[in-house]
Amino acid sequence: MFFIPTINYLTSRGHNIHILCLSTGNADGMGKIRKDELYKACSMLKVPLKQVVVLDHPELQDGFGKVWNHTLIAKIVEDNIRSHGIDTIITFDSYGVSGHCNHRDVHFGIRKVLLDSQQNSFEAWELDSSSVLRKYSGPVDIWLSIFMAWCLPHRKSICLLNEHPFKSFQAMAQHASQWVWFRKLFICFSSYTYVNTLQRIVL
Repeated sequence: MFFIPTINYLTSRGHNIHILCLSTGNADGMGKIRKDELYKACSMLKVPLKQVVVLDHPELQDGFGKVWNHTLIAKIVEDNIRSHGIDTIITFDSYGVSGHCNHRDVHFGIRKVLLDSQQNSFEAWELDSSSVLRKYSGPVDIWLSIFMAWCLPHRKSICLLNEHPFKSFQAMAQHASQWVWFRKLFICFSSYTYVNTLQRIVL
């Protein structure tokens, strides 16, 4: 729902993408369904299913108020970096786009990996959480994002455009259990359908 411009941009340029999802999204008891839906969405986005990992760890259960252990997240991520030879991580920033506590925990888990690694052989980038006005400005935010990146080069940020925004609709439609009217509106009007601004995480 948030990272499709990045995924489309990278797959279209031949980058080898691995997706690590730390939860099945089982807050409403629909974890198995949502796991299967994620696989379908990834298939639509041309990400090989053998490179999509969805965890159902007892200490990483979905839900507001369920704080995730940053050390555990860091260990899981570090294991995946080593086993797959990952050189770049893309994750949420400290607000997590929607403010969801689990999104934010993932960010701090990634920062812990960076802090604990003596020799970082990888880069980490975070998805910029925009203001409410920009968040729902649709494709207009493309120009605002480019302008901000150009005006603030010290932020070490890049803008990735979704060259095929209809893919966002196709991918999200695979999440049948969540494909309700307000999410359809979100995909239409959300800037995250059209552009992602990524900022390098520098400790």
